[in-house]
Amino acid sequence: MAPPAAAAAEGQVQRGQQQGGGGFGQSITGIIRIAVFWYFASKFFSPKKPSVPTQLSTNLFQKAEPLDMWLYLSEREKFNEFGSERELVWHETNIPYALWGPESTRSLSMKYYPSEALKHNGSLYAHVFFARSGYPPDPSDPEYQPLAVFGKTHSIVTHLPKPKADKKRSLLGDSKDSDEKEPLIEVVDDTQGDSEDNGPVEWVSYWKPNITINLVDDFTGYPHNAVPPNVAPYLNLEPSTGNYFPTIFFNEFWLLRDKMIAINETVKELALNLEVGPISMTKWQLFLQIDQSFQIHRSYGSMLEGEADELKRVFLEGNPYLLGITMVVSLLHSVFDFLAFKNDIQFWNKNKSMEGLSAKSVIVSFICQFIVFLYLLDNDTSWMILISSGIGCCIEFWKIGKAMHIEIDRTGRIPMLRFRDRESYAGNKTKEFDDMAMKYLSYVLFFLVACSSVYSLKYERHKSWYSWILSSLTSCVYMFGFIMMCPQLFINYKLKSVAHLPWRQMTYKFLNTIIDDLFAFVIKMPILHRLSVFRDDVIFLIYVYQKWIYPVDKKRVNEFGFSGDDEVTDGAVDTAVKEEEKKTN
Repeated sequence: MAPPAAAAAEGQVQRGQQQGGGGFGQSITGIIRIAVFWYFASKFFSPKKPSVPTQLSTNLFQKAEPLDMWLYLSEREKFNEFGSERELVWHETNIPYALWGPESTRSLSMKYYPSEALKHNGSLYAHVFFARSGYPPDPSDPEYQPLAVFGKTHSIVTHLPKPKADKKRSLLGDSKDSDEKEPLIEVVDDTQGDSEDNGPVEWVSYWKPNITINLVDDFTGYPHNAVPPNVAPYLNLEPSTGNYFPTIFFNEFWLLRDKMIAINETVKELALNLEVGPISMTKWQLFLQIDQSFQIHRSYGSMLEGEADELKRVFLEGNPYLLGITMVVSLLHSVFDFLAFKNDIQFWNKNKSMEGLSAKSVIVSFICQFIVFLYLLDNDTSWMILISSGIGCCIEFWKIGKAMHIEIDRTGRIPMLRFRDRESYAGNKTKEFDDMAMKYLSYVLFFLVACSSVYSLKYERHKSWYSWILSSLTSCVYMFGFIMMCPQLFINYKLKSVAHLPWRQMTYKFLNTIIDDLFAFVIKMPILHRLSVFRDDVIFLIYVYQKWIYPVDKKRVNEFGFSGDDEVTDGAVDTAVKEEEKKTN
């Protein structure tokens, strides 16, 4: 056996040899890494070659360069009548390009008198031309310079499909009030409506009363074959130099459809508001992206026609501070709504006893949700809202399965669903009190439904009898839905207890109700609808009062099938078992 000193020396020699071999390998690896790093550094950080700048497209005009502007209105899409004083409606001089200030923004309001051709679905175009100060826009002029002039054509008249005729009609037909309202609504029979829908589409000309011309503040150098796809369609390149003219953007982002004017034979004059000014690259791209997003949503069916205008109207007409508060409150409303939904599912999923709970209210809630779903389906609602309402119907039906026994009766020719009360519900006073409350409340509800349906039949219009039934039932669900919460109040009063209620879920719903109260004050709405918002507050305050006057009984079985004493006993037993396991280990 070698002595310890010799063994230690031998070990050091072996380690030195290993380190020598490892050092050679590490050196080779380091050289390779340096070579790779140098290659990429030379590719990305090396000085630009002299030929690279000539391959970039740059702006032909300089910042703050003075421009002259000519705006012509013509019924011809191709324009060359530069000498026509009649078609020249606006001329401005010395407009500084891409300079932000009052001198770079010009405006004009005028009256335009349409021709007979324009009144009969004709077209009208705005031809705008910009040129360096002192240069004419007319190519036939001797002083014309192609690199000093740029322009664009835009249609002032748009052609949109004629709104579909309203198929609603008075189902009674002999009402005097219906005859008085006849001129206000174009009524088409159901049989005629189907044939018209399949026939050719009728187009109507609409006048755009506001025309905003923006010059984009863009001096970016774009590679010839690598122009960003969001800029390439709007870039006006000059073929000989490869550079681009300033981008002209006709800004119609804030032009709402209801502001457009339908053109027909009765129109004598049309108002036209013109404005020219600069726009930043970021703002221009933002407008384009938002409009593209709206188009995508409409193509997928997640946004109906007119919803984009309503969203823009909120930003146009709303107070910015109120708009910010509304966004925050809406976010909180969504959070509380999700938490209420989550706790509602957890409550019914873990519920083992129906003692103290109203099973009939669960059934009526499903019926109300199903009526709302059919009403949305009948009114051509967005498929996203239909899916949300359909999922709500499925959840309400699932809750019926938790509140009652659902069986399939196959004794007849057609299988039928049969509902049977649970023992925890039928074996005590809960069912008796529930039947008693629903009996008297149903009288009140049926009376209100009958009155509302008769009023709707006499004074309102509907597509069919089926639509009348759905709209009447839906109106009653919205107006008198709070009556369905009253049986639970009656059961609480009779049982002198509220320990069986899902208080966490109810708290989140009450917070949502408070948010709805806030919207009732800040949003314009009819007084009756505003009063109906506070009905849920009254019901919940009664629940809170009942919770205060009916203290919790620890011996009472809760919604999960356990009592307070059982939970204490189970906790003591678990603690004793854990202590015993510790001693054993």
